[in-house]
Amino acid sequence: MPFLELQNLQKTYPDGTRAVRGIDLRVDKGEFIVLLGPSGCGKTTTLRMIAGLEDPTGGQITLDNQNVTHLPPSQRDVGFVFQFYALYPHMTVQKNIAFPLENIGTSPSEIEAAIDRVARALSIETLLDQYPRQLSGGDQQRVSLARAMVRTPDIYLMDEPLGTLDAEHRLELRAFIRRQQLSLSITAIYVTHDQEEAMSLADRIVVMDGGKIRQIGSPSEIYTHPADLFVANFVGSPGMNLLSGQIVQNGDNLTFTRPDTDIHIPIRANTAPAQVVFGMRPEFIRPANRGIPGKVILSEYLGSHGYVHVDTPIGELVMRSTDRFATGEKIHLHLNETHIRLFDPDTETALT
Repeated sequence: MPFLELQNLQKTYPDGTRAVRGIDLRVDKGEFIVLLGPSGCGKTTTLRMIAGLEDPTGGQITLDNQNVTHLPPSQRDVGFVFQFYALYPHMTVQKNIAFPLENIGTSPSEIEAAIDRVARALSIETLLDQYPRQLSGGDQQRVSLARAMVRTPDIYLMDEPLGTLDAEHRLELRAFIRRQQLSLSITAIYVTHDQEEAMSLADRIVVMDGGKIRQIGSPSEIYTHPADLFVANFVGSPGMNLLSGQIVQNGDNLTFTRPDTDIHIPIRANTAPAQVVFGMRPEFIRPANRGIPGKVILSEYLGSHGYVHVDTPIGELVMRSTDRFATGEKIHLHLNETHIRLFDPDTETALT
C-alpha cells in the first residue's frame, strides 16, 4: 500500500478555474517527491489539498491508510513549510519553533532538546531570543524550516521554501532539507519551479502543466526520456533542441531531414511516422572537423562550461561546450545519434 495516494484529485474554484484536473499519484513511505512545473500549473494547489488547506472538489486523498480528503489540517500530521515564512510576529524565534511541539503536549525538556538540535543544524542558535522582524529574509526562512522540522510528522510538505533566498543560502538549506529527510525517513512532497532543485532533491519528479501530470519518474528518466514535448522543453536549462522535420527511408535505413535541406541525420529506429519532431540535449552535440555546418550566433560563458547557439541549415542548435567560440565563427557539429529522441507532432508524445 502506498503511504500517500491521490486518486483523481480535482480542484475547481467558484469562478470556474480548474486548477487541478484529476491527477493520480502514489507515494511510498520515505520518498522525496518533487512537484515541478511553471507558475499556475496546479502544484501548490495540490500540496495545499494534501495539507487540508484547500478542499478538493473531486477525488480522494489517502494518507497512512486513512481517508483524509475532507479532514481539517489539525487532523493531519503534516509539517508545512510556506514560501513566505508565515512566522508569528509576536513570538520570539524560540517560541515560533516551540509552538508545534507545545500544541501536541511535548514536555518542556523534550522541547528544549529539540530546539537545540534543529537550531544547531540550521546555525540559528544566536537568533533564538530575537523576533521575526529583526531577521533577514534568509534567517526567517531558516526559522520557518526549523519550526516544520523540529518534530517528526507523517509527512513534510514544502511550498517553494527556498524561492526567496540567494544562491549560497539555497544550496546550504537544500542540502539540510535532504539530509534531515533522509535521516528521519519522513515522506516529503516539495513544490518548485526550479529544475536544478528538483533534480538534486527528488527520488521522483512529478512534472505538472495545466493542472495535469505530464510525467512521473526519477530525475534521470525525466531528463533523458521526456514523455512529451512539454517535458523535453521545460526540463533542462536550456531545454532540448527540438526541430520539426520528416523521416526519409533509404533502403533499410531511416534518416531525419528538414525541408529544403540535403542534410540527413541517421535515426536508430525500425519505424517512424513521416513527420516527426527531432530532439537532442545540448550536451550530445559537439564540434567536429566535419558534420553539419553552422555559424556561431551567441556564446554564453558560465565558467565550467558554456552554451553555444549555432545557426545551421536545419535550424538553430544549442551545444554545451567547454571550448570558447567567437560570434560569427564557422564550425561543424556532430550529433550523437544514440541520444536522438523523436516525438509525434500531433500528439506531442514521445515515440519509442
